[in-house]
This record gives sequence, C-alpha cells and structure tokens, in this order.
Amino acid sequence: MGGQFGLTLSLLQQMCVYLVVAYLLSKTPLFIPLTQVSVRLPHKLLCYGIFSVFCILGTYFSLPVDDSYANTRAIGAVLGGLLGGPSVGFAVGLTGGFHRYSLGGATALACMVSTVTEGLIGGVIHRHLVGRGRGMEVFHPLHAGLGAFAAEVAQMCILLLMVRPFAFATHLVADIALPMIVTNSLGTAMFMRILLDRRATQEKYSIAFSAKALRIAARAEGALRQGFDQENSMRVARIIYEETGVGAVAITDREKLLAFIGIGDDHHLPGTPITSPHTHQAIQRNEVFYADGNAVPYRCSITPHCKLGSSLVIPLRGEEGRVIGTIKLYEPKTKIFASINRTLGEGIAQLLSTQIFAGRYEHQKQLLAQSEIKLLHAQVNPHFLFNALNTLSAVIRRDPDHARALVQYLSTFFRKNLKRPSDEVTLQDELEHVNAYLQIEMARFAGRLTVDIEVPEALQGVQLPPFSLQPIVENAIKHGTSQLFGPGRVRIGAQEGPDGLLLWVEDNAGLYRPGTGGGGLGMSLVDRRIKGRFGERFGVEVACEQECFTRVTIHLPKTRLAA
Repeated sequence: MGGQFGLTLSLLQQMCVYLVVAYLLSKTPLFIPLTQVSVRLPHKLLCYGIFSVFCILGTYFSLPVDDSYANTRAIGAVLGGLLGGPSVGFAVGLTGGFHRYSLGGATALACMVSTVTEGLIGGVIHRHLVGRGRGMEVFHPLHAGLGAFAAEVAQMCILLLMVRPFAFATHLVADIALPMIVTNSLGTAMFMRILLDRRATQEKYSIAFSAKALRIAARAEGALRQGFDQENSMRVARIIYEETGVGAVAITDREKLLAFIGIGDDHHLPGTPITSPHTHQAIQRNEVFYADGNAVPYRCSITPHCKLGSSLVIPLRGEEGRVIGTIKLYEPKTKIFASINRTLGEGIAQLLSTQIFAGRYEHQKQLLAQSEIKLLHAQVNPHFLFNALNTLSAVIRRDPDHARALVQYLSTFFRKNLKRPSDEVTLQDELEHVNAYLQIEMARFAGRLTVDIEVPEALQGVQLPPFSLQPIVENAIKHGTSQLFGPGRVRIGAQEGPDGLLLWVEDNAGLYRPGTGGGGLGMSLVDRRIKGRFGERFGVEVACEQECFTRVTIHLPKTRLAA
C-alpha cells in the first residue's frame, strides 16, 4: 500500500507539470476552439493535434514500473474523444498508442490497444450527450472524471487479458491500478476545469464588451449623422469617455482635433491642428497604431508634463475605406491599457465610421432631392408662366373679375413653388398647389377641360414628399387632354389601400406610350424620389387603355397615414 501511495504522489506531481502546460496554453488563442464542442473539420483537426500532444506528453511524464509505465496518457485520449467525438478520440488514441508501442516492453501492444479504447470511450460519452441535446454537459468536470475512471478500468482489464504471463499482469495491475485511476480521473477533471475557466473568462469579456458597446451605440445613435463636426464629435467623445472609463478620448478629422475629454484637456484643445506623429501615421497608412508606453513608447507631442502614458489611435473610414479621421483612447502613466479597451475601441471606430457614412449619405440624398425639386421648378415655370400670361391677356378683356382670381391662383402657385419644404407636406397643401395650377389651365382651355377632385377629407392630413402630385397632373394635361379635339377631363383621387396610400390622376385621352418619354421628366423624378425614400415596393405606376384613359397611381407606404 505504501508503494501505491508513493506512486500516486509521484504521478500527481507529474500531472501537475502536465496541467501547468495545459494552463499556459489555455491563455493562448489556440485553446479558444476547445471551449466549444467540435463539430467542424478544422476544429476537429485542432482538437486531434492538441490532445495527441498531451497524450504523448502523458507517456513522457510516466514513471517506470517493472517492465511498464505508470502514466497520465489517458487524459489526452479521453479529452480528445469527449470534445471531438469518436473519430477524434480514436485518432488521438491511435497516435498516443503508437507512440507508446514504439517504446517497447511487455505491455506495449496492450497499452496501444487500451489507449485507443480510452479515446473511444471519451467519444462514446460525447456522442451520447450530444445526441440527446446535452452537448454542453461534455464540459462538466464530473463527466470528464468519470469518463477517465471508466477508461482506466478498461485499460486494467485489457492488461489482464493481453499481457502474459498472467501472474506478471496481475502483479502489474495491482501496483498501478489505484494510482493511475486516481491520477487520470483527477487530471482529466482538472483539465476540463481549466477549459471551463478559459470559457468563462472569454464569456465575461464578451459580455462586458457587448454591454459597453450596446450602451455606447444606444447613447451615440445618430449623433454623427447630423454632421462630423466639433459639436457632435464632443458629444460622442463624452459618451465614450463615460462608458469606457479610459483616461481620455479624442476625435479628429484628417487635419485638426475635433474633440478631447479627460486627462490632458488643458493642453489638448479642440480646433487645433493635429501634432501627434502617431495620429498622422494612422491616417496616412490607414492602420491602427498602439503605443503602450513600454514596447512602443508614447510621448505627448504638446508638453512633456502630460500625464498620459499610452495611446490607441484607430482610423475612422468613410467611402471606399478612405480615412476621414481618427478616434483616440488614452490611459495615464499610472495605468495599463486594458486589452478589452483596445478591442472595444476598434468596435467603436467601426460604429462611428458607419454613422458618419450614413450621415453623409443622407445629406447627399437631401441635396439630390432638393436638386430634383429645383429641376422640376425650372421645367414647370417658364412654359407655364408663358401660357398663364397669355391666358390672363385674353381673359382680362372680357372678364376682369375672373382675371383677378386667376392672378391670385398664379400667385398661390408660384408662392408654393418657392416656399415648399424639402422634406414633407400634407396632401391638403399639395392639392392647394395643384388646384392653383388647374384653375389657370381650365381658363386657358376655356370650357374644354373639367376637373374632378375626389379626395376624402380624412386623408388630407397625410404626409408625402412635396411636389409629388403637380408633375403628374401637368403630364395628364400636357401629354393627354391638350391633345384632344373634344373636351378633356382630369380626375384626382385618393384612397387607403391594404398596404399604403394610393393617389391617382386619370385623364380621358389614353395617349400614354410606354418607353417613348410620354411620361415626362416630372413623373420619372417623382417615381425615383419615392422609391429612394421608401423602397422599391412604392412609387409610380401607369395603366393605360389607348384612346380611353391613362391612370397614374402614386403608391406611398401605410406608415405615412397620419392619425
């Protein structure tokens, strides 16, 4: 019994060396895939490689007993099977078994067979738990310990069956059974505990990272969309400073400091040119620059008395990955830069880059919309004004009162043209604009044009892009009723559809020809503006029955239906 106790202590000492190696490796990225059940081939190959090494190490750390070895080889074989499944367990056991066989001895063949068996036992436990939807229980140290216990019992049975003479086998098993069962069971459970600790640490950092990132995203949402300027940058820098707890936060464009908050804000002044060579390097090379104050020295470019001791400079990227500025995180000389802050900083930079890009995109869309509206104004005003003045000249002689009313309509039309907002108007306002236009056109055609407006009062408060209806009505007259010898008729209506608002303009000419430009520039721009703002499901549709009617329908989303 004393010999077994001494052998157990010796094996435990060897196992401690084994576990120290495992602990050190667990701090490297190499172990990260092992914190999940391996189902993909690359992970299985990694699992095979790592545990084959540990299986062989278990033999190298073994203690000679008679003509054999007391060892911790089962730890690698069982864990390979537990984490990688039967195929990985078999491969690890075969590799470790061949290595043991190459060392020779009376038990070489039996030890090779038993090592393969141990890997398969781990694989069977893996398949049993995963097959029943309990895959995460593979990582339970108790299951790992029990698996190693069963594997070592199986090894002792194989030794008794295969090693001859039998008396030698029984004597060997009596000496090594208890020490190896205890050591391998305990070692496997402790190895699994190391993996669980690595996984818990990884999850803790992930949770901390995600929580900070979500808080920053929620608080900073939309800030830089309003413009990448000093005021908005200062708001975002303060949010990041409060959430990350770093020594200082700065934001720059390509030339000057836009915001700075934290240690050193007495001499790092927003609005001043960039003086840091680290920042210039990050901008020019489009790469992250990290000066930890040790391996890469950091020195403030403004004053040698600055208390900041490390700096992380991350480019902010815009269109086509071009650098538009930087975000910088600092820590004081008395504090080490946390790795989570470095990872978080890169995530924040991506978030801010996206916001800046989105803001510039929205600004460009607004400029485009305004340009299109001005283009429509330029298209309408000259020829409409010419026709209106000719109509007034004819009406003023025979009906001065009507002429004064037409002047009022003309004034309303041009006033709304000049003062219309670029974002949204009500349908009622759009109808007033259209009505002013139609009154002048009806006077011009002197009884040959009638207009019916069938818009329920409940829908007149609906919001829609400005200048959406007038170009469609103008097309109905210019390319439709004005071409008729007989009376023309234009009908305007609105109704609530199953998935939005339908506005329609119908004429009785039926002269629309697809692909001939008969729809006019105005209708094309209206369609593009609505699609650009609300998506491809919305926009302008045209239905025509030749020489009977042309019906143009504007489809707007249901969200535009105001209460």
